[in-house]
Amino acid sequence: MKRVHFKSVAMRWTVEVFFIVFLAVAVSAVALSFFLRSLYFERVKTLGEEYAYEFRALESANADTFTDTAMQLADTFLYKDKIELQVLNRNGEARLSTTGFPTANDVPREYSAALTDEDGVADFIGRNESGERVMAQTHVIRDGSGSVIGGYRWIVSLKATYRRFIFMVILISVVALIILAICAGSGLFFINSILRPVRQISGAARRIAMGDFKTRIENDRSDEIAELCDSINDMAGELQNAEEIKNDFISSVSHELRTPLTAIRGWGETAKMSVGTDDELVNRGLEVVLGEADRLSGLVEELLDFSRMQSGRLTVTTQPIDVSLLLKSTFDMYTELAAKQGIEIAYTPPMQNSIVMGDPDRLKQVFINVIDNAVKYTEKGGLVLVVQTREEGCVQIVVKDTGVGIPAADVEHVKEKFFKSNKTVRGSGIGLAVADEIIKQHNGLLFIESTEGVGTTVTIVLPLYEPPAEVAEDGETKENEA
Repeated sequence: MKRVHFKSVAMRWTVEVFFIVFLAVAVSAVALSFFLRSLYFERVKTLGEEYAYEFRALESANADTFTDTAMQLADTFLYKDKIELQVLNRNGEARLSTTGFPTANDVPREYSAALTDEDGVADFIGRNESGERVMAQTHVIRDGSGSVIGGYRWIVSLKATYRRFIFMVILISVVALIILAICAGSGLFFINSILRPVRQISGAARRIAMGDFKTRIENDRSDEIAELCDSINDMAGELQNAEEIKNDFISSVSHELRTPLTAIRGWGETAKMSVGTDDELVNRGLEVVLGEADRLSGLVEELLDFSRMQSGRLTVTTQPIDVSLLLKSTFDMYTELAAKQGIEIAYTPPMQNSIVMGDPDRLKQVFINVIDNAVKYTEKGGLVLVVQTREEGCVQIVVKDTGVGIPAADVEHVKEKFFKSNKTVRGSGIGLAVADEIIKQHNGLLFIESTEGVGTTVTIVLPLYEPPAEVAEDGETKENEA
């Protein structure tokens, strides 16, 4: 038996659901982090441009007034604690700073980019000479002829900005981890809530497969799994019932086979010992042997018909037949048997013949089964009545008895295979199932009505045969009279 691995469900959930959620959360966290970084840097740039706005006065200076104007702006600069402003000469070297510290003669990294920029502006984000993260912006100043006379550069430390940014990244990461933890926890809880009953169902199914049809799954849920549990419980009940019916069938068939075989063997041995000494006893034994052999042949044929019905190979060969004659010949077979058992049996023939398209052998098999059941289940002094009528294009055959009847709970099951309501009476339990299938193949119906202790009525309805219209010589049509 193939073993079910429940871990595969959790693995599939991890790959197909949680991994997608993880990617979505991770991408969202990274995108949000980059957005905040861009937002913070844009805010720093905006503040730097606002703080350095007054240095734009250098743009109106010329080569002679540039230095004096720059020194005046540096002396009166109000935001020295927030931003550093450097004044650059025409070579890009820093000559003056609002921090008051001596400046190096190094040319800013973004200076060459500012020279080629249409607006004479270039930005820089990175580490300065001391390794501190900064944001800088260089403005190149030109005179009226377009010649470079100098420039200015503002520098803002990004230390606080990066500190806030890292804090936000950590916060975003914590929130993302919480979301993933909640998703994983709820997902695993949900999976376990499914796997627990699935394990129970799997275990119960294995026990049922091993033949323990009394197994039932306890269920207190109200979802699709509850429906599955109910279905499996119903299936187990049906299998248990089918197993009991099968065992009863095997027991019944074994008894049906053993009884005639015992009679054949017993009478065969008796006849063998009586040959030449008691011819009357020999003849009697041979009659019993032949009768029991016919009985065995009928049982085997019934089993073969059932096998054909199960495999869909039970077929009928139809032809127009008078069902009245067929029914009458079947009735005559049971008059002597009924008389021996003290049962009154009567047949009410129709007012006119009834032609149907049918297989005479199969229909006679049905009639034998129904009348035999009626005689078999009727006690001494009872009545079996066979009535045939015609109505609305159909022939109706009713076999009614005053026998033991069938319990109300069993009536709807008597046409099922292997089912026997009364297990004390001989029979295989498949005769009515085969009979019902034969009648269906004749486009007919077989009904059973019964009251326990009162009797049973079996009704067979078959469509009448309608012969094709014949064309007369004068061009008019005529129909054969049934």
